[in-house]
Amino acid sequence: MESAKLEQELLKRSAAGDATAFAELFRMYRHKLYSFLLRASGSPEMAEDITQDIFLKLWKNRELLTGIAQFGGYIYRMAQHQVINSLKRMARETLILGELGKTQPLAGPDAEAQLSLQEVTQSLHHALDKLTPKQKLVYTLSRERGLKHEEIARYLNISPSTVNNHMIEALRLIRQQLRTSPEAFTVLLVLLVFVP
Repeated sequence: MESAKLEQELLKRSAAGDATAFAELFRMYRHKLYSFLLRASGSPEMAEDITQDIFLKLWKNRELLTGIAQFGGYIYRMAQHQVINSLKRMARETLILGELGKTQPLAGPDAEAQLSLQEVTQSLHHALDKLTPKQKLVYTLSRERGLKHEEIARYLNISPSTVNNHMIEALRLIRQQLRTSPEAFTVLLVLLVFVP
């Protein structure tokens, strides 16, 4: 009961803009939330990113904190939704990057679209060059040879979760690289909408 009172007091102070109170909430929940996200995602990087993202969103909308009765349950629900959305987004990006990796022309004779696709393909190859050798190998085996994570794990004599971590990091770095090119990012958005 005492911890519930302390939590409500910290929420009230945080809502009023008290960064010290919010930091205390962060310390209270960070490790538990990270562990939950790590189990859900299998990725330390994703777990860390989502943990930070959740607390950033909470701070940005801190005036709403006083309306939360069960803070623990609230942030775990946020975490669950966010990890599901991240995994869905990653699956879509994997499909898009697979399509880009094939370097097939877009339908129709649109020369401008062809030029954009060439720019995106160049950006993709540039991004691939920035990966570590292991990330690049995992990405290539998955996207160009069509191997499943379990097959890659056997081929490289590493665990499937290590393959998954390499793939997650490779896609994150590729996404970062493509975002630096407005043309590439625009084509990615178009593909995201139109590629089934």
